[in-house]
Amino acid sequence: MERRRIDDHEQGSLPSPMPSSDKHNKHEITSNSVDAGLTKATRSALEREERRVRKWRKMIGAGGSDWKHYVRRKPQVVKRRIRKGIPDCLRGQVWQLISGSRDLLLMNPGVYEQLVIYETSASELDIIRDISRTFPSHVFFQQRHGPGQRSLYNILKAYSVYDRDVGYVQGMGFLAGLLLLYMSEEDAFWLLVALLKGAVHAPMEGLYQVGLPLVQQYLSQFEQLVRERLPKIGDHFTQEMINPSMYASQWFITVFSYSFPFPLALRIWDVFLYEQGIKIVFKVGLALLKCCHDDLVKLPFEKLIHALRNFPGHAMDPETLLPLAYSIKVSRRLEELNKEYEKKNGKAVQSTELNEIKKQQQ
Repeated sequence: MERRRIDDHEQGSLPSPMPSSDKHNKHEITSNSVDAGLTKATRSALEREERRVRKWRKMIGAGGSDWKHYVRRKPQVVKRRIRKGIPDCLRGQVWQLISGSRDLLLMNPGVYEQLVIYETSASELDIIRDISRTFPSHVFFQQRHGPGQRSLYNILKAYSVYDRDVGYVQGMGFLAGLLLLYMSEEDAFWLLVALLKGAVHAPMEGLYQVGLPLVQQYLSQFEQLVRERLPKIGDHFTQEMINPSMYASQWFITVFSYSFPFPLALRIWDVFLYEQGIKIVFKVGLALLKCCHDDLVKLPFEKLIHALRNFPGHAMDPETLLPLAYSIKVSRRLEELNKEYEKKNGKAVQSTELNEIKKQQQ
């Protein structure tokens, strides 16, 4: 089976050391006062983060023992805190709790080891070829045959055996790679299973099956939402012969982990895993276009394609973009578009919202 690739445009920035504070100030103040001010500001920021982490640890409990109880008692508090961003030191643990992957791991002892060590996959050569293309600028994945690349290979090989109908597609590497930065190999594998099989939200496996059926569906729906919510952009895209497959395919295939700045991608993933599922991709996509509306409607084809693959820094600011995305309501309209798509294509298309409701009721 021919391998399918995501668009070859530049990947987003990855985690890097915090930039050193700039001590050069155009105002004439003493070096000591600057240092004292920076020390105080840094101390204050650290104290705020420590308080935030303590709140999260109390909410989670030892080994995640209090999580489900807290979610039932104070769902709005959990929702608000997740939208503010999960503390990085707890992100891996929380992702496993909110995705349902921890339960899958506990129900399948020894399965991952069996898949890695004793099974063979028809996709092994394809995976090996693509490993170096997954987050190549990140230190964890840079070393050829190093621990990062080996772990990524093991996860992708294991999944291609676990679900032979889906097998392996290049875009899956970005999901697995992102997860590996926050958890062990086995934990990352079961979270990948939870995502593709739909442990909490609608299954994502259709994004990677032959013909990419869910990609086609989501791009069609996104194009319709752009026409309805942003008619000037919709008209301009039609005039310039721009369609979502030219810029948005990898948004859905990798949930923004391929080309977005890491701080933004992580905040999106927090919400994606907990409350929104694939809806957040539609919302963030629309919010991005809305942020850049006035510029996009003026650009000709070539500059438009470049702009859609390289959004300006102000549009990628999580504190600006995400509140705008949350304000965009798409659930009801997506349900209608799902039904229209199903009727038009004469085949069953799984309803995202109905699936999520069923999962919650189980």
